[in-house]
Amino acid sequence: MRMKLAVVPEKCSGCRLCEIACAVHREGVNNPKKARIRVTTVYPHPVVRMPVVCSQCVDAKCMAACPTNAIYNKDGVVQINKDDCIGCHACVDACPFGAMYVHGDLETPLKCDLCGNNGDPQCAKMCPTEAIVFLPEHVFGQAHRLSNVLSYAHMKEIEYMEKGERKRLRYADNEPGNELKGNQQK
Repeated sequence: MRMKLAVVPEKCSGCRLCEIACAVHREGVNNPKKARIRVTTVYPHPVVRMPVVCSQCVDAKCMAACPTNAIYNKDGVVQINKDDCIGCHACVDACPFGAMYVHGDLETPLKCDLCGNNGDPQCAKMCPTEAIVFLPEHVFGQAHRLSNVLSYAHMKEIEYMEKGERKRLRYADNEPGNELKGNQQK
């Protein structure tokens, strides 16, 4: 059964313990810039903190961009063969998620490989808020469907076109005086 890392941005506190755990485990140093995961923070309001980690893509763009075939997929985990890597960083540019990193001290780009052969990602293990979880791949479809349903629960209205005319459908109009009458508007 294939396992993958999942990120729940709403749970991320921005503590960056995942970065430290990764750098210590993989590089043996207390330097978050040498981690294979990065917490991205967006300001001003609302402040969003989100760990960015490799998605272990089936059709990995980083792998396709590598001119030396140093990037390969083994048992669903996209990995870099350091001996074949020439350090051109084409893979870093190709990653659509920005989940590959470069550090000046290292010749090979940094990319999550689920902590190598031990299959126990330290970032998920050390995350105090469980913003990073290691789950079976089949759960992702269920989680995605649930997320889509829940996103509609927070919507107030949706615009759509009907017979060339723009219409607006209101959901959850809970303000006083806006009870169920007039939920559809032009």
